[in-house]
Amino acid sequence: MGKDNLHPGRLFGLASAYWQPCALHTGVKLEIFTALAGHSQTALKLAEELGANERGLELLLNTLAAMDLLVKEESGYRNSPLAESFLDRNNPDYVGHIIMHHHHLVDGWARLDEAVMTGQPVESRSHGEEKERVSFQMGMFNLAKAIAPAISESIDLSGRRHLLDLGGGPGTHAIHFCLANPKLKATVFDRATTRPFAEKIAAQFGVQDRVDFAAGDFHADPIPGLYDVTWLSQVIHSNSPEECRGLIKKTAAVMEPGGLMMIHDFFLDEDMAGPLFPALFSLNMLINNQGRSYSEKETREMMSDAGLTDIKRLPFQGANESAILAGVKADKIGIGGSLSDCAPATPPGMRVRTGRFEKLR
Repeated sequence: MGKDNLHPGRLFGLASAYWQPCALHTGVKLEIFTALAGHSQTALKLAEELGANERGLELLLNTLAAMDLLVKEESGYRNSPLAESFLDRNNPDYVGHIIMHHHHLVDGWARLDEAVMTGQPVESRSHGEEKERVSFQMGMFNLAKAIAPAISESIDLSGRRHLLDLGGGPGTHAIHFCLANPKLKATVFDRATTRPFAEKIAAQFGVQDRVDFAAGDFHADPIPGLYDVTWLSQVIHSNSPEECRGLIKKTAAVMEPGGLMMIHDFFLDEDMAGPLFPALFSLNMLINNQGRSYSEKETREMMSDAGLTDIKRLPFQGANESAILAGVKADKIGIGGSLSDCAPATPPGMRVRTGRFEKLR
């Protein structure tokens, strides 16, 4: 495109793109969608109920209506079908936790320039340790719940006995792998503060007798047990390259010969300049820790260095360019295994029922 055809309009849109997320965050934080669940309400009555300023609340309600999250009628405001389904705190499909987690990240993003100049995470104001912990852990549950059933049904783990969900937080994937494989048991290994979330959710799904929790720091503490399948979902991006190599090797060390390792994450292109979400996520990690997004090539090399063979990308494409790489631990006499040895499925070791998944909204 020639210079004469260029227009700064796209830049103006990018510069103000954060306004909509901030309006959504505020609506969830003030529990507006919960207050409007199942009925309509005038701005005045809702302001009285929430203890909010009527003018300020009405401006927010109008904006949320413009975003198609509310519907404005003569009788007042009501939730749109999308908001009614996912933003009412009393709905089992509520996703407000992940929205609040993103709200808690806003302060750090406002200091991105500092992180870029120093190469180090920035200090952000605290919203309260417990509040942030609940938003993060249950936010991870929100995200995983949207794809875990399809993932667990698309991967054939028949014949596998014990799965390690490393850094699994609330254990959503472990739970769904067990639901899809009645003879499988799973261990979630994560920090002790995540135990209440994992145990509560396992009980909700009725698999508390097959999903247990082991507390520890996966960098500093030994991983207990021996496993024939391991699952690392959205773990490596929170760690430096050196930490990732050590973590993958440490995980491989507790796998049986012929064991299957699966790594689920946002993968960058080989030139590291896309896709957009993994590139943006690297900045999110820069602001918060020493991690970043990795390319598929980098991850394959780390898996190979840990003694895994027959490394393949599974036919799954998730939200925001998430994908799964799988490899097999070499057998006892040092001969590489194969995904064809993992399970009697077609293609060998993996049964694909669903190809590309719809992006999360």
